[in-house]
Amino acid sequence: MTDPSPAAMTGPAAGERPAPESPSSGPLAGLRVLDLATLFAGPLAATLLGDYGAEVIKVEHPQRPDPSRGHGPAKDGIGLWWKLLGRNKKTVTLDLSHPDGRDVLLRLAAGADVVIENFRPGTLERWGLGWGELSAANPRLVLARITGFGQFGPYARRPGFGTLAEAMSGFAAITGEPDGPPTLPPFGLADAIAAMATSYAVMAALHGRAATGRGQVIDLALIEPMLTVLGPQPLWYDQLGHIQPRTGNRSANVAPRNTYRTADGSWVAVSASAESVAERVMRLVGRPEVIDEPWFATGAGRARHADELDTAVAGWIARHDRAEVMAAFEKAEAAVAPIYDIREVMADPQYQALGSITEVPDDELGTLRMQNVLFRLSETPGAIRWAGRPHGADTDEVLAALGLTGPEIDGLRAAGAL
Repeated sequence: MTDPSPAAMTGPAAGERPAPESPSSGPLAGLRVLDLATLFAGPLAATLLGDYGAEVIKVEHPQRPDPSRGHGPAKDGIGLWWKLLGRNKKTVTLDLSHPDGRDVLLRLAAGADVVIENFRPGTLERWGLGWGELSAANPRLVLARITGFGQFGPYARRPGFGTLAEAMSGFAAITGEPDGPPTLPPFGLADAIAAMATSYAVMAALHGRAATGRGQVIDLALIEPMLTVLGPQPLWYDQLGHIQPRTGNRSANVAPRNTYRTADGSWVAVSASAESVAERVMRLVGRPEVIDEPWFATGAGRARHADELDTAVAGWIARHDRAEVMAAFEKAEAAVAPIYDIREVMADPQYQALGSITEVPDDELGTLRMQNVLFRLSETPGAIRWAGRPHGADTDEVLAALGLTGPEIDGLRAAGAL
């Protein structure tokens, strides 16, 4: 077979970038990201970067593609979750455990800014693709490593998934009804939070590189972003020995705060974190006298009287249809929201005004509707340029841009490296 080692490859020198297939005007245009990760935090972090212009190259095993392609419902045998998670990514196949695949990955890394991976600690090192080899190929590279428990410590080599982070962070312990079991979310909460934390970490590392000229390693454990979003619980325990109990839909800190059923069988959520909002709610539901109670002046005081406040709010809402509830709360400037299923989300005029759901053309399934980019920028907005592509669809193009010839690519494929 033709030698595919970096020394034998022709074309752009290591670190030189060919023009991307679809030039982007997003704020991250010119940034190149290698997505080596699977399920779900790492790939979603790469998606978020791609949404704002980064050129993302998704690297998948030739025989074992990202499992997200097979998660959830499919249409015509094509996984729909992948269409979202794989958007704005070029897809290539590469066996990183194969020596030739390793060499190609190092060549790709030499021209990249960021590598995102979520293998168990030690896996990349076993393949000869650890930080020593990657940074030698490209000293400016940022390597984001996402694992369940981090790169060191007694649990580092355990398999880790978002469910375990939701359990170990304290989230599940405070979620659910007081007399019920701990409750896990029915979606990838920990992975999504970790993905956003990773994209932030990548931006921080790249900003640091601008000052030092050197890349660095990001060590992100799924359990830590979840712990962060749970707020002051460690501080409460440290200073007071307080352990937050399960309170169902109520808050341990403020009231009224709950879900309430309307006369037409719909549901709404009410939140009165601010005292002024709580006052408006209680006036609206016909209980203005409680506003003068000394305990009403603090969130903690109202939480101690949640039974009384909930009874008043629930009773009033139960006598009105959802449309009447929404209109009355809006007129009173009190905080309420309808509890939507996804059908209502996609039909809601506020989401439509924001463009939160957008249409994306797709060669396999036609026009798709999915979530838009995460936030709006006035000068350099993000964009969805394409939905998730078939497994390995861009392999030949990406490797040709590295300088590999057709016979070299064919040789790598025959050897099992692609």
